[in-house]
Order: sequence, then C-alpha cells, then structure tokens
Amino acid sequence: MNEKLKIYLSATALLCSLSVLSKPQSRPNILFLFADDQRADALGCSGNSYIRTPNIDHLAQSGVRFSNGYVMGGHHGAICAPSRAMLMSGKSLFHVYDQLDGVQTMPQYFAQHGYETFGTGKWHNGKSSFEATFQKAKSVFLGGMCDHFKVPCQDMDASGKLGAPVIKGYSTDVFAGAAMDFITEYANGKKDHPFFCYVAFTAPHDPRSPRPDYIGRYPDESIPLPGNYKALHPFAFDDLLVRDEHLAPWPRTPEIIQASLADYYALITHLDDKIGELIEILKKQGLFDNTIIVYAADNGLALGSHGLLGKQSLYEHCMKVPIIVSGPGIPKEKVSDAMVYLFDLFPTLCDASGLPSPNGVDGKDLLPVIKGKQSSVRNSLYTAYRNTVRAVRTDEWKLIRYPQRNFTQLFNLKRDPLEINNLAMAPEYQSTTAEMMNLLKDWYRATDDTANLSPDKFLPLNYDHTKLKQKADQWQPEYTLKKYFNGATIGK
Repeated sequence: MNEKLKIYLSATALLCSLSVLSKPQSRPNILFLFADDQRADALGCSGNSYIRTPNIDHLAQSGVRFSNGYVMGGHHGAICAPSRAMLMSGKSLFHVYDQLDGVQTMPQYFAQHGYETFGTGKWHNGKSSFEATFQKAKSVFLGGMCDHFKVPCQDMDASGKLGAPVIKGYSTDVFAGAAMDFITEYANGKKDHPFFCYVAFTAPHDPRSPRPDYIGRYPDESIPLPGNYKALHPFAFDDLLVRDEHLAPWPRTPEIIQASLADYYALITHLDDKIGELIEILKKQGLFDNTIIVYAADNGLALGSHGLLGKQSLYEHCMKVPIIVSGPGIPKEKVSDAMVYLFDLFPTLCDASGLPSPNGVDGKDLLPVIKGKQSSVRNSLYTAYRNTVRAVRTDEWKLIRYPQRNFTQLFNLKRDPLEINNLAMAPEYQSTTAEMMNLLKDWYRATDDTANLSPDKFLPLNYDHTKLKQKADQWQPEYTLKKYFNGATIGK
C-alpha cells in the first residue's frame, strides 16, 4: 500500500470516528410544550378569529400543523392521565393504563441515546415513573388539577428524587420559568448532549381563573357561542355528574358559556405569552435554530358544545387536539389533514432526531407525512371513553356507538363538522351506518378493546336535568366561586 493511500485511509477513519463522536451533539434539541384541556379550535392558527395566540400561530406558520390530531380516549373521567401515558409510551389506550411504572417513556429513550432530559409541570402518571423518566426536574406538579395560584411544586434533587411540595406562584409562570432556567443553565454549560425539555402546563384546565391582569382580556359578550351549543345534552350516555360537568349549572345558559370561554381564552393567551418568552430565550442563547418545538394538548373540551362542559365524550371538540411541529428539517407553512394520534409523536420525534425507531410502540412515524413523502399513516381512526362510548371516523364519516344505550350517531364530517345532524336512522344512510359499524368492530378487535359491545340489557336515554345538582370542588378559588358557583356548596 503506498504512502498516500495510507494517509487517505487514516484520515478517512479519523473523520468517521469524529463524525460518530459528534453525532449526539449535532442532533436537534427537543422542546415539548404541552397544554392541558385545550380544544383544537382554540388557536388563531386553527381559524379562531376571537382568540389571540400569536406565538403558537407563528410556530404553526414556521412548521407543520396537524388539523386532525386526536387523543384516543380514556378509561375514566380524568382523560389527561391515560392521554399522557399514551404520549409518553407511544402505546395505544388498551396497551397502557395511566401509570407508567416499568414502562419505557419517550424521555427515557432519548436519554439512552445521549440526550439530557428535563421535566417541569404536570405529571399525572405517578411519582416513581417521573423520577425514572427525567434526569433533571424543577417545579413538578404531581396530580390532575389544582388552584392555579396554589399549585404544589416539587424540585428534583441531585439523587434524582422529588422533594417536598412548595407553593411558588401562578402555574403558567412557574412552569415556564423553570423551563427558561433550564435552557439558560444548559446554554451556559458544556452542551455536550442535546436536550429534551418537557413543559407540561396546567392551563387552560380549570379552575377558569386567569391571572388578574388577564381577567377581562376577552369581554364575555364578545365571545360567540359554539356553533353546536346546547343548553343540555339531548340524552344520557354516561355519568352526567362527572366533575367537569359541575362547572356550570343545568341548563347551561348562553351567558355562562360565554363567560367560561372568555376566561378559557384568557388562560390560553397567558400561556401563549409565556411560550413567546421561551422562544426568545432559545434565540438569545443561540439554541433556537437547532431546536424542534412541539406544541400539543392532552385532550379537548366541550365548553358548551352539545350541552357539555368537560372532555368525557367522543365528540370532535373533546377528542381533537392541537399538534404542531416546528424546527430544523421541518417544512414551513404546512397544514396536514392526516388522521394522527398524540402517541404518534414518540416515533416521529425519534426519526426527526436521527434515533433508531423504538420497539414496542403503537404510534406511527409521521415524518414521511411531515416531509411530504406520503399523505397519511391511517385511513380511519378509533376513539373510546370508558366502557360506554366507542367511535370511528374516516375522512368523511364518523359513527359514535353507545352500546349500553343501544344508540348510534352518524355524522358526515365534511358537511357537518359540528356533529349536529344525526343520520344513523335515515333510510338512505343505512348502508353507510352498517359499513361504519363494521369498521368500528374491526378497530375494536385490532386494539384489544375489552368493552362489551352487545350487552343483554340497555339503559334509558332520557334523564331529568333538574336532579343534577352543582357542587364546587376544593380547587376552585374565590374568583370562580363567585362567578360560576353562585349559591353552590363546596364539596370534595
């Protein structure tokens, strides 16, 4: 072998070695921003002209927004717990419950591949699983909901354990501040490894009590009612006294729904302002250009749609969530109508970061859709709530089945996106109803669902709303007690 060839091979080997060594540092950082109880249509970029969310809108403009993003549903009324378990595990509803002990999570997987992981905000999946998931943490709230002014926050010590709860301030400010501190500290450090920063806000989940300077940002009377507003849900299908439904008396008046939406929008605008500050910190520290930013939410919310307030149904306003991905390698100004789940984000972010595809996940890699190489990852989508409701949708049709009530709804989502006109009983749509029911049964089998779709006895559809009594829970501050619980009793 001549000397020149030896030198060339030696140099090539050295370059390959350096490339392998430098690969973790060249991978993108991940900033995952997660909202709590945010409807997909509660953003300016989704076509809502009544809410101001300029920073999130800009993320959508500089990246990809999925207009058909969904959570798969929940085993119980606290939809956020299974939703977050699915997100973190990449598994579907019937393959993971709401606790994550012993389950490989997305941040764990990123840490195994050279990422520095940090978590702040809400964790509704058990203390031990949080400690196993993140290397660093500050201002962690272990629970489902809390008074925004009195959220108990725990910091992680050097041994990786969460300390005693401390009240630090307003939730949105505290969680955003913790993330800003982490980013600043990271920027001033060695930056040997890329970071995975998870920020789980408790807004806009109730109590609907904005920080005082955000109260009145949206005058109640300026907010229009949802197009599918109803004073009462037209039939019984589950527990109509699940806690979310206590946030206004029955029937729901236009005034109280407008007030609820005004405060809800104020909570989101505050959140948007803090996201703007986080983005500015990334830019100031020279990290923005190499950071993939994800914005998503754990579930939607009714807020007067179909006579409901909470997320415990399978209507679009409850199951549909915002999903936005922006950053290096992501096309700009793109809206995809592909039907996707939150738990698709685990394999998607792995692919976008150059990590091997994780084993044992149900989620689909969305990067080919993001990059325009394919238009979809599935042709239909399945959602579930407890053992009482199941739904399936295609591009055009949606069927909701209530097996315990022997009742079916069929909606044409292209002509009736607000799910107002039930076509299930119309003679001309019997074949469509049958086809959709067969599709639902296919999904039922494929997902390992265990609900009884053919009970021997049925429950009534009718109910007496005068027997539904409102009670305030222990998390409602004085502002919401006065505004939404006039004369109601405090109950736990």
